[in-house]
Amino acid sequence: MRAALLLFTALVLGFLLAPMAAVVLLSFSPTELMVLPPRGLSLRWYEAFLTEGRWVLATRNSFVVAFATTALATLLGTAAAIGLQLGRFRGKAVLLTLLTLPMVTPYIVTAAAMFFAYSLVGLSGSLAGLVLGHTVVAVPFVVVAVLATLQGFDATLLRAAASLGAAPLPALWRVVVPNIWPGIAAGAIFAFATSLDEFVITLFLAGPGQFTLPRQMYASVREFLSPTILAAATLLFLSSLVFLLGSELLRLRAARRAAR
Repeated sequence: MRAALLLFTALVLGFLLAPMAAVVLLSFSPTELMVLPPRGLSLRWYEAFLTEGRWVLATRNSFVVAFATTALATLLGTAAAIGLQLGRFRGKAVLLTLLTLPMVTPYIVTAAAMFFAYSLVGLSGSLAGLVLGHTVVAVPFVVVAVLATLQGFDATLLRAAASLGAAPLPALWRVVVPNIWPGIAAGAIFAFATSLDEFVITLFLAGPGQFTLPRQMYASVREFLSPTILAAATLLFLSSLVFLLGSELLRLRAARRAAR
């Protein structure tokens, strides 16, 4: 049974990764004709991705928005998680449901609602509006990650800090944050990855000057199908893989620390 389970797991993983493996192989094609296997190997499309103005601008916009979203979502999500875990008030379950609602709400619904709301206040088509839109869908990932880490936090440490004269904010910064930083880091990674890959909200909220990488890929598919899109997809896949491995390393480190 163990061997059968391993074989079944390998088949499922192969089925899931096969399309991405084809994309990676085709991104090294020396010609515009997409034939699998490719007729040779070339970095031509990676060079085009790194030198063509529209791709460079889209990549820069993606990272600017992703870093801003990560900073804002990490701050808000961590504060919300600490308040939910350590606070004593009614309606905590309802508040947690509202905070995590964007995770289960279809992005097309969220994007349409944001578009109409932002149009009323002049944020539609602006960089600030795009960052706020990405933050809305990134905060729940931070809240969930930090809440999971806070389950193992000993609240008596805060009472001990207060008995020694520490004010609430310094106590949070010097006692709580050092103990839950793996969860904060994992939440930040998820927030960055979510923003970097987000397309639907960007399609609704971004203006002509805020083309991100996913939106540029969509526009290129509609205009002219070039292997440069495959190079961009490969780089996004590798970025997501790095984020996943980083999150798993943080989880393992936190588990080992808790076991001690």
